[in-house]
Amino acid sequence: MKREKKDKNFLHRPHYPGGPDAMKAFVRKHLKYPSEALDAKVEGVVQLRVTINDKGKVIKTEVVHSIGYGCDEEAERIVKMMVFEVPRNRGVKVKFHKKMNIHFKIPVSKETKKMVSGIQYNYKTTEPEKKQPDKPKSYVYTINVNR
Repeated sequence: MKREKKDKNFLHRPHYPGGPDAMKAFVRKHLKYPSEALDAKVEGVVQLRVTINDKGKVIKTEVVHSIGYGCDEEAERIVKMMVFEVPRNRGVKVKFHKKMNIHFKIPVSKETKKMVSGIQYNYKTTEPEKKQPDKPKSYVYTINVNR
């Protein structure tokens, strides 16, 4: 009589529904670049240690690697919004710890200045996010008038 082989991992780890690509899309959608970081032109990676309960909710976040200027608080805000799928773990209620990286990169924009009749115009062109290759590109223009 053969023995039944047990699963290599006793406890199953939580995962984000849709996988890593869905998690990145969630972060991109909800990330609001802090104005302090934009003014100081700060870019980098905030590394967090996240505690996930048996229901899949994030109950605690701790910043492991900080870049400051409001980016740490924004990274914690986004991670606390996430809900993970936790497979059944043989009736055991377990808290899981996971390290996550949230990348902050200044959005690409082109700014040009034009002087007409003593009025200075600032044109700011921002490229849209790359969502679907079959859609034509559209640009957003922001005009500031300084007198």
